[in-house]
Amino acid sequence: MAKTLGQLDTRLLAYAQMRGLRTIRLGELREPLRLSPRQEVGLLSRMTRSGVIARVRRGLYLVPPRLPLGGKWSPDEILSLNTLIDDRKGRYQICGPNAFNRYGFDAQIPARVYAYNNRLSGDRAVGSAAFTLIKVADKRLGDTEVFETAGGLQAVYSSRVRTLVDAVYDWSRFDSLPRAYEWIRQEVNAGRVDASELIGTTVRFGNQGTIRRIGALLEREGLSARRLARLQRALRPSTSLIPWIPTLPKRGKTDQRWGVVFNDR
Repeated sequence: MAKTLGQLDTRLLAYAQMRGLRTIRLGELREPLRLSPRQEVGLLSRMTRSGVIARVRRGLYLVPPRLPLGGKWSPDEILSLNTLIDDRKGRYQICGPNAFNRYGFDAQIPARVYAYNNRLSGDRAVGSAAFTLIKVADKRLGDTEVFETAGGLQAVYSSRVRTLVDAVYDWSRFDSLPRAYEWIRQEVNAGRVDASELIGTTVRFGNQGTIRRIGALLEREGLSARRLARLQRALRPSTSLIPWIPTLPKRGKTDQRWGVVFNDR
């Protein structure tokens, strides 16, 4: 059954549509709608609870471009994410399970959006859209691709090669090892990812564990010592060993060059 909007609800939506607004901020409605501060807070809270508008954060709300069918509306994920990050004048890139799915590495469609960014951390929700925001240093952002949604919005994703590196780097968060090894093999062997580009991205965005694991993987795939030299130069001297598959016991053949224990057998 369609929800009947109140007079103030209708006036708010009409005002936003007339001005071409996608967001409303607390304090913006008092003069045009002749509301007291208390009335404005009550109106925004009521419309959020009824699902007509969506709260981005306290004092910032997304409004539908037109009267929602059935009186309920929820913004799409990209509009919500862009608004969240733009509000903080930050940068983001969608990563992890969402990028795995976008590039065809994994068929599973995530229930939430994972995004590296330089402003916010933790789980957030805007309407029905759920987010896991991973705050990183500015230097950890980069190597992205921009896609346009059906609605004309720009969505920033980690690039194909960066996504592969992050699948090794952030394996514990994304539960992506050992699957990532097979993704890398397939992408390099099919020519969708250039091994030299993968090496450069690993050096730029990886940590020591990532460099070791990807170096060992590429050597297993037959890359020459000359092509792997850049990865080896990025390694710091260490006598410690790391497991090929971090969730399994560290028992197996040892690769001394990369300091990796092949515990997959």
